[in-house]
Amino acid sequence: METTQRKQIMIAARERGPGPGRYGLPSTVGSKAHDFTRHKKPAYSFGGRLDNVFSKDVSPGPKYYVDPRMSRSGAEGNPKYSMLGRQADPNIFRPPGPGTYDNHKVFPQGERKAPVYSIAGRTRYRKSDSIPAANAYSLPQLIGPKLVNKRGNPSYSMTKRTNINGFAEDLAKTPGPAKYNTTNPNVIKGKQPQYSMLGRNSLPGDNTRKPGPGAHSPERVYANKRKAPAISMGIRHSEFITPLIIDVVD
Repeated sequence: METTQRKQIMIAARERGPGPGRYGLPSTVGSKAHDFTRHKKPAYSFGGRLDNVFSKDVSPGPKYYVDPRMSRSGAEGNPKYSMLGRQADPNIFRPPGPGTYDNHKVFPQGERKAPVYSIAGRTRYRKSDSIPAANAYSLPQLIGPKLVNKRGNPSYSMTKRTNINGFAEDLAKTPGPAKYNTTNPNVIKGKQPQYSMLGRNSLPGDNTRKPGPGAHSPERVYANKRKAPAISMGIRHSEFITPLIIDVVD
């Protein structure tokens, strides 16, 4: 019997030669590095607008704002007023007015007037006036032990308690009863039982979680029943599919 060999279909994935991106052909677009075997079209560029001396116009156009108060013969002649502050008086000489004088305080001339005295401050002493005044002397005290012309009574003062030559002074430097510590009765007598308070201990038991009645699905069990065939629809695999590479090893 002759075996018939199945003809293999040639696809681009089976070709092991270089791809289209392997060759670097010159570009046919643009003016730089153009393919010399192809016809090249003219290339135009957008340049800036050149100034033309004949297009300049020195007359004002619509963009200029014309003040409505201006007319063909000039500005309008209506008076215009503004409110400003009062300017300072430039006259430097300012004579006193009638209200500056107090005529009622002036004594009439030609009449007799009583002398007027004023109280001024005390003048300073001169070196020649070294005489003490009346307030420089002080009288002796009348209360206390230091009397000049009288017999003084004894005076007593209350001071604080001293630690030297006092009734509480410890000359022997001996320790007192509070210097010694008390002896523990458990040392010289029978030791008493000692108890300690601890935390509550938990009862022993099984702490694992158990499934409840709602965790089971008896309607999904087909072990004791006839089961229809289950068919799944997968994908077509090909050897030319590029695998997903996540970790790249250098």
